Amino acid sequence: MARKSSSESMAAFVPGGTSDGLHRGVLASPTYGGNPELDPKVLLVQPTCPNHRYCSPFGRRESLLSSSFLSLHLSPSLWWAMAVSAWLWAQGLLAAMVWVHAVGPSCNLQSRSISGSLFKEGDVIIGGLFPVHFVAPEPDHIFTHKVMGGHCQGADLRSYHWLLTMIFTVEEINRDPALLPNLTLGYLAADSCLAEGSTLSAALAMVTGQEEAVTGEQCTRAPSVPVIIGDARSAASIVLADTLGVFGIPLVSYLASCACLSDRTRFPTFLRTVPSDALQAKAIVRLLILMGWSWVGVVSGDDAYGISGMQLLLEELEHSSMCLEYLEVIPKSFAPSKIRHIVERIQSSRAKVVVTFAIAPDIEVLLSEVAKQNVTDKQWIATTVWSTSSRHVALSAGCLAGTLGFALRRVDIQGLDSYLTQFNPEMHLQYLLLQNVWEEVFGCRFGEETQTGPSVPQCTGLEKAKDQGEVYSDISYNVYKAVYAIAHSVQDILACQPGKGPFEDGECPDIKAIKPKQLLHYLKSVNFTTPVGELVYFDKNGNPSASYDILNWQLGANGKMEFVKVGQFDPTRGPERDFYLDLNKVVWGGGCGDEVPVSVCSESCPPGTRKAVQKGKPVCCYDCVPCATGEISNATDSTECNKCPERFWSSTDRTVCVPMQVEFLSFRDNMGIVLSVLSVAGATLTGTILAALFHHRDTPLVRANNSELSFLLLLSLTLCFLCALTFIGQPTRWSCMLRHTLFGISFVVCLACVLSKTVVVLVAFRATLPGSNVMRYFGPFQQRAGILFCTLVQLVVCVLWLVLAPPVPTESAGGELGARVVLLCAVGSVAGFYLVLGYIGLLAGVCFVMAFLARKLPDNFNEAKFITFSMLIFCAVWIAFVPAYVSSPGKYTVAVEVFAILASSYGLLLCIFAPKCYIILLRPEKNIKKNIMAK
Repeated sequence: MARKSSSESMAAFVPGGTSDGLHRGVLASPTYGGNPELDPKVLLVQPTCPNHRYCSPFGRRESLLSSSFLSLHLSPSLWWAMAVSAWLWAQGLLAAMVWVHAVGPSCNLQSRSISGSLFKEGDVIIGGLFPVHFVAPEPDHIFTHKVMGGHCQGADLRSYHWLLTMIFTVEEINRDPALLPNLTLGYLAADSCLAEGSTLSAALAMVTGQEEAVTGEQCTRAPSVPVIIGDARSAASIVLADTLGVFGIPLVSYLASCACLSDRTRFPTFLRTVPSDALQAKAIVRLLILMGWSWVGVVSGDDAYGISGMQLLLEELEHSSMCLEYLEVIPKSFAPSKIRHIVERIQSSRAKVVVTFAIAPDIEVLLSEVAKQNVTDKQWIATTVWSTSSRHVALSAGCLAGTLGFALRRVDIQGLDSYLTQFNPEMHLQYLLLQNVWEEVFGCRFGEETQTGPSVPQCTGLEKAKDQGEVYSDISYNVYKAVYAIAHSVQDILACQPGKGPFEDGECPDIKAIKPKQLLHYLKSVNFTTPVGELVYFDKNGNPSASYDILNWQLGANGKMEFVKVGQFDPTRGPERDFYLDLNKVVWGGGCGDEVPVSVCSESCPPGTRKAVQKGKPVCCYDCVPCATGEISNATDSTECNKCPERFWSSTDRTVCVPMQVEFLSFRDNMGIVLSVLSVAGATLTGTILAALFHHRDTPLVRANNSELSFLLLLSLTLCFLCALTFIGQPTRWSCMLRHTLFGISFVVCLACVLSKTVVVLVAFRATLPGSNVMRYFGPFQQRAGILFCTLVQLVVCVLWLVLAPPVPTESAGGELGARVVLLCAVGSVAGFYLVLGYIGLLAGVCFVMAFLARKLPDNFNEAKFITFSMLIFCAVWIAFVPAYVSSPGKYTVAVEVFAILASSYGLLLCIFAPKCYIILLRPEKNIKKNIMAK
């Protein structure tokens, strides 16, 4: 069967022979080794043998050939007739075989048309898929007979401009004398209707050819479209790459940014001029970190783009301090209840920032509900899919003002704006796709008005696209680069020298029938500079060099939304300079104006506190806990407090470490001065009393009270007063050893003297029987021996203490002491310390008992009751000393010990010697033997 004329081929664009669709069908091609199982053209082809179960190459039933053998059972009269028929059949069969060999088998198409397409003849035809409409026709669920494809609806001016950009670029290249000078590019662009089914149908129609029937050698030719630019959706691109990748047909997408498409194992024929979403996710997280937005919400679409983008974003968030309050997925059914629930969740959340990863139709449904519920207090983060879409701006400027979006690099392509403005569909009336878009966008119609329905004005072709809103040309530049990449690949093919080609035996591709795999080889290695000066190439994963513009949606003076560039993310500049945002130019969303919105679960913890995560909540939800004493945090949002180094302490607000104040009981302290004065005064008073008694040593009162023991007692009391001075001042090794030993020995001597006096008085007045000789055991020698023995016991204990574990100077810091280092004397041996104190306590107890027993002896002649009072004071002081000593902090511990020494010393001195001094100095008339012996 012969090929159809060009007019018939043009009619193949329309269902049933009009220019509204594409019918496709092909046979096996040498590209695939003649194997129809590997050839995409067989997908839509069936042999033309209606109502026949089996088909021969020329369309007859093979069962007819067996009719010649039926004559074996017929009568002889019919034999010659059947022989003649058989001979005629043999001649016909031979003629048919010759005809088949010359012409080839005949096959007809069995395919559905797509909604619309544009075609221009050329030496190399570039395919293009663009979602000019957003609503695809209902799929065929009948499966019993063919159903004519419906029309797509919901024209999108932005996507329409992408299609026109492809046409503009092809025409620009064809006019360029330097690029492909002897070759003309053509195009075959179709509306994918933003649906996987219509996208795949259109792609298969492109690569299988335009003829309804092909014969002979036409079955072995290469696909008429060796490369396709598209699709815009990641989900549709995955379907195309999976299907057409088997046959090596390259795809160059201008908007499919799913990171999954970088998988070279699964998608070896896929390339793109749009960056991967992996980079966009990094950019979004960088923005969140920069602005301190740690508590955000994420809304994604339920498709490859949304799910992959969401996963990439979550992976990036895991490596930062960001948290999600909610994660909502927009269902493809667009169920009103679910959409309403998502928007209510957004409105009620504490997160002020909403990050979206969804395609344009999903976002449109979401934002429509946002405008309906008047959600105006959120800061929206838009991805490349809708960050420059005027269609979404029209939904609610009040809700979306201040939106921050990541857009592809915008480039002003020379001549493109005027081309889009001056493009008139009346010049292309044969393409219903252009007419349908024009009619939907401007609300008019071409041709005669029908009688049914409301009156619609006639389209003049002079309508201005700018009246429908500005179209940001970032994605158009991606289409522009994709066409130029293909053109430069073809240019490299033309430059191939026979015998030096990259294929087997140095073969070069046939430019008249380019095989897709050969073109893919050149596409992967393409490297050129566009007319606007940008270097274009593909990396090993088919991705281009990438950068993003950061746009801010701002209401202009005329009330229209403007896309204002406020920053850029360019990884090629290095980690220190890759992210830039001019905060002075940003108008923030959520009604914040010039103030940066706050989107946190918990307010920042000030210096001096640390973050404590709330139980059962993300790490971004925490309480601010003040640092413990001795620890600081000098930064906002510290996760832990740092302990101050040795001899340093935390300030009052726990923000800095300050040097500790060295503290000890000093002679310069008020308390030290008071205790020193009391010590010296006590020693002076004791010396004065000693001098007075020595001066009046021959008086009856002094002699009656054992003057030798009194003098020794006064000397020991002097040492008791003076030993208190060793507790004052900075502790040293010698002062620590001296203070405790001097204190222990002096007090033992003192108490031994008091005990001796008490025992002598008690024995003297109890031994009244005639002939009693008890006093000979308590004479002066025995008294001295007893005092010496008591003192030697304490001396031995002190020597062992000093030898085995002597007291040493030490420091005490932290805890209740705060920012102080207290210098103290560590007792060394606790046992030695308590033995010294215990022995003093034992002597004091014995003295008290003895004095108590002698309290009723003759008043004028004994001092037992004065010793009793002195022992009461002594014991009371040291009993009170124990809890006071334990509970006193820092240097007050030493002060308590000094006070106990002075108080007990003053008690002994005053209780025992004050009455004597009173009589000796003030009442000398009573210091006579008669008065003393009165009772």
